[in-house]
Amino acid sequence: MPVLPAPLRITNYRAFWVARFFSTIAGMMLVIVIGWQVYDIARLTMSPRDAALRLGLIGLAQFLPLFGLSLVVGVVADRFDRRIIARLAVALELGCAIALGVLALQDAITIPALFIVAALLGVGRAFAGPALSALAPNLVPREILPSAIALNSISWQTGAVAGPPLGAFLYAAGAPLAYLVAAAMFAAALIALLRIGAVPRPEPSPLTPWRRVVEGLGYVRHNRIVLGAISLDLFAVLLGGATAMLPVYARDVLHVGVEGLGPLRAAPALGAALTALFLAFRPLDRNVGPVMFLCVGLFGLATIVFGLSTNLWLSLLALTVLGAADMVSVFIRSSLIQLHTPDAMRGRVAAVSTLFVSASNELGEFESGITAAWLGPVEAVVAGGIGAILVTGLWAWGFPELRRADRFSDEGPDGRAATL
Repeated sequence: MPVLPAPLRITNYRAFWVARFFSTIAGMMLVIVIGWQVYDIARLTMSPRDAALRLGLIGLAQFLPLFGLSLVVGVVADRFDRRIIARLAVALELGCAIALGVLALQDAITIPALFIVAALLGVGRAFAGPALSALAPNLVPREILPSAIALNSISWQTGAVAGPPLGAFLYAAGAPLAYLVAAAMFAAALIALLRIGAVPRPEPSPLTPWRRVVEGLGYVRHNRIVLGAISLDLFAVLLGGATAMLPVYARDVLHVGVEGLGPLRAAPALGAALTALFLAFRPLDRNVGPVMFLCVGLFGLATIVFGLSTNLWLSLLALTVLGAADMVSVFIRSSLIQLHTPDAMRGRVAAVSTLFVSASNELGEFESGITAAWLGPVEAVVAGGIGAILVTGLWAWGFPELRRADRFSDEGPDGRAATL
């Protein structure tokens, strides 16, 4: 009988894993359906470039709440029960899915309604991200944390593989069905979160909320391992993000329609999920810094190949490689951040990390939409891939500590890197 990885033998962690899995499926379903529906509605009255800009604005609508709340959510995650915060955030996402389902049943969905719901989903993600990221290390012993991080990625990436094609298939059958199934997934995630028992909590800080914010920002700023890892992802994915243009590619470049959009959206997650599964059983333990930079560069190269491709199978291959390379980078970055951050500060550091990751994704979608409106979608994707490669070189030069990082466990007595 196969033996479960060590983290999955822990009851609280299993419930956490299930919650992350179902919430990811639901979230990815909403991403694919909202994006396609915005593009579908916009194309009726706008040029393709203006419609592509609306796709970028959807990303901006999700990013702005997270940006505005970024200094608050980290303090909240370090001060209050992280389980309760995650439950409330998923409940908000559940409400958004139900609202879209009701509107779709009444044939009353409009672009402004989709923008409002996208912003509310951004609020939910703003609170869920730091709470869940800070909660995970409380559920497992420190020595198996890298394995737990890889399993976290598996739950996310597997959900991300299943969500897009499921969302596209259900949308083709009827938008109300897609939204209501997403609502059911969020409900399953909420039930799993309610099953997580009491977990250790950091000692209350005597500092005022403002001082705690400043302390968290100062920690990220002065810990160059954490700062370099977070900012590398921000700028590489911000420039190299091709996923915002997938509805454009599915309709106007590859001509595969909404049925082809699901596989295109799932391909990066498939590559990431397979890589995460490998890392869960065989985590990296040497040359983590050089490997991370190599994979970010590969991410940029795969983006260029996808941007230039007019063949569906080559596009799917490029997106799969892109997702696999990004997964290695995410695994290394997450492990470094979790292992080099004290528990009492994990919520605030996770909030900064979530802000940077969301900026690279949602703000990257806005950047892609703007660039596509100026240059065209193909030129925007190719330019983004070139930019990601340039960022990789600049960060390898500017953060030598990160470039020389060898093992996750190389620490000094204060929990910071000692021999990197």
